[in-house]
Amino acid sequence: MRKLHRWASVALSAAVMVSLTAGCSNPADGGSGADASGKVALLLSTMNNPFFVSIRDGAQQEADNRGVSLNVLDAQNDPTTQANQVQTAVANKATAIIINPVDSDAAAAAIRPALDAKIPVVAVDRGITGVTVDSFIASDNVAGGKQAADILAKAIGESGEVIVLEGIPGASSTRDRGQGFTDRIKTYPKITVVASQTANFDRTEGLDVTTNLMQANPGVVGIYAQNDEMALGAVAALGGNTAKAVKIVGFDGGDDALADVKAGSMVADIAQQPKLLGKQAVASISDILAGKTVDKTQSMPVETVTQDTVDKFTQANS
Repeated sequence: MRKLHRWASVALSAAVMVSLTAGCSNPADGGSGADASGKVALLLSTMNNPFFVSIRDGAQQEADNRGVSLNVLDAQNDPTTQANQVQTAVANKATAIIINPVDSDAAAAAIRPALDAKIPVVAVDRGITGVTVDSFIASDNVAGGKQAADILAKAIGESGEVIVLEGIPGASSTRDRGQGFTDRIKTYPKITVVASQTANFDRTEGLDVTTNLMQANPGVVGIYAQNDEMALGAVAALGGNTAKAVKIVGFDGGDDALADVKAGSMVADIAQQPKLLGKQAVASISDILAGKTVDKTQSMPVETVTQDTVDKFTQANS
């Protein structure tokens, strides 16, 4: 029943997000119904994920504090939709753009019209390959990947077979979290990564991919999921008892994942601070518009949260 309740919560959150943004944009047409004139456009990869909803919430809080008019658009994980949203923002003379790219590689061409128009651009959570923006604000994903490797290695006694659930191909967070994990797990000679496959940062795909990989590799004792949604899918695929035997480490620090860490269904979660990312993105774009200098790269720390520390972490971030 707890899993069904969790799925219902996600569905309700998605419905609320649609309601809140319906008056601002129509993601299906690239946001062409939104008037971005005199506004900062916040272009999110998806709002069907609690992590990005939290980025939106943090950004809106900071925008309200600073008197910034924020126009939030949802690309629904479609690079073409996001490119159309950039073009619409430029055409409607947005004063600045904050972008969370669907695909870090594809976003280079998508953001070019804004850069050519001299519109300030800040990338948040994921970088943009091959172009220079005013600032890139993200969690230290490489460090987080290393932390995930260490805590998973400890949980499985530094020995055994593990699998990796990868994020969206082309996303900088996918590359960085993968790099950090791969580099560190190599320092444990008795651990073997027997399979690594994308589940696109999606819960349902995480369930399906985990099911298939576990059938092909029944000796697996550990799973590293590059975000919480895939980790939750892995928990659902394995079931409560099996999930405790197969140690699962997620990445994000979302409420559902932390609840599973507390219950023991996940051994740990690498927790980001999504609201802080959103707040810092708006603060930086506001400073840029005021003529101030901001750092080109701003790295936010992540924290390894275990069953022993989850209550303390949750209280500190409530």
